[in-house]
Amino acid sequence: MACNPSILRQVPLFALLDDEETAVLASQVEVKNFAARQRIYKMGDPGERAYVLVSGSVRVTTVDEDHQEVVIDQPTPGEFFGFASMLEQTPHQTTAVAHEETVCLEVDRHDISVLLERKPLAGMDMLTVLGKQFHASQQLVRLRASRNPNEVIEEEETFGERIADVVASFGGSWTFIITFGVILVSYSSTNIVLGHHAWDPYPFILLNLFLSMLAAIQAPIIMMSQNRQDKKDRLRSELDYEVNRRAETEIQGLSNKINWLGDKIGDVEELIRKKA
Repeated sequence: MACNPSILRQVPLFALLDDEETAVLASQVEVKNFAARQRIYKMGDPGERAYVLVSGSVRVTTVDEDHQEVVIDQPTPGEFFGFASMLEQTPHQTTAVAHEETVCLEVDRHDISVLLERKPLAGMDMLTVLGKQFHASQQLVRLRASRNPNEVIEEEETFGERIADVVASFGGSWTFIITFGVILVSYSSTNIVLGHHAWDPYPFILLNLFLSMLAAIQAPIIMMSQNRQDKKDRLRSELDYEVNRRAETEIQGLSNKINWLGDKIGDVEELIRKKA
């Protein structure tokens, strides 16, 4: 659908264009409407076009090495997405999905060329958008590298799982052992002292029933807590692996830079010898 110049004026990136420039750009770009949960493009699609969000909401995601979906960007009105792939003419490295009914402007390299010819300073605006996306990606990497497994588990835990942790924590403490021991001794002593008038005479059949029911309930609750601890340990191991892998990459990068510097120093020494 052809673009109405009034739509372009709502986009901050194009707000500085005059009427003639806006009309020229409006004749180049197209307006695309997307329904809620409709995919705009997917990872691997040809990066022939980029999009500018006019209204609505878009989630730009990718898949990491653990095959988990990661949100890269949630552009605000006026921001580009899919811009780098369009400029490089490479397949999209991300997937963009409309989160609700969304209106976007579809642009290609030729449209950008026309815009830069008419308004060179618009290039700085687009570089600013790319810089924000780059910083957002860096922040995402830092957050994923420094995730606390306890915080991740606590964000996802349910009310029942929290109760299981409390029960397991109390059941495995000296407070529980001492309290339970005092109750058992008091119960047994009282029934022995009462003799024939005891409500649960020796061998304390009622007490055995209560203990069996308590064990039947307590055991699965403790197992639930142990399973959660196993999840924490597994997540902690995965995070440690990610940190170690990034550290290895950084070390390799530093080693390559040191080797490169060594080669350059060798070239300088060779040049000095020749001049000498």
